[in-house]
Amino acid sequence: MSQPRPTCRYHALVPKLVLTVIGDDRAGLVEALSQVVTDHAGNWEDSQMAELAGKFAGIVVVTVPKAEAEALTDALRGLDGLLEVSAHPGAEAEQAEPAEGAERLTIDVLGNDRPGIVHDVSAVLAEAGLSIERMSTESRDAPMAGGRLFEAHVVVRVPSSVDLAAVRAGLERLATELLVDIEVTGP
Repeated sequence: MSQPRPTCRYHALVPKLVLTVIGDDRAGLVEALSQVVTDHAGNWEDSQMAELAGKFAGIVVVTVPKAEAEALTDALRGLDGLLEVSAHPGAEAEQAEPAEGAERLTIDVLGNDRPGIVHDVSAVLAEAGLSIERMSTESRDAPMAGGRLFEAHVVVRVPSSVDLAAVRAGLERLATELLVDIEVTGP
């Protein structure tokens, strides 16, 4: 006789799995993935998913009771053909709070699309020692301008030791070089 699966928060420390998923876009993909997670008493914690060029892709963080972790990983392989899923172990402890004095900076970029914008912006941030927490990008037709527009939204973690004036100056220089608008909001 099998034991009932837990349905509430488990122990203080539970395994976290980071799932990467990709498949041909069609209805029901999230439902199929979430069903496997639910069937193994997993909790869907966080995700970023999107349809890109006819593919559905995403990253999902789930927590799962230790006793179910291996079975969940095996069951995810059963989605092959519908979705390709890779499971990667995450930290067992709750996510640590940002370092004392760390704040967040939001950077929005808008301009004519061209190769290298993401690299150039991320290079300025890396040089300053900033870590990107989230980034979303999109290029779209700009009918009035007769080309394509590129847009990015970036959130970075800024330790108190970072010279924000230097980061802002570097991004302003870059905006001038690339002929794009870069708006920086935050501390």
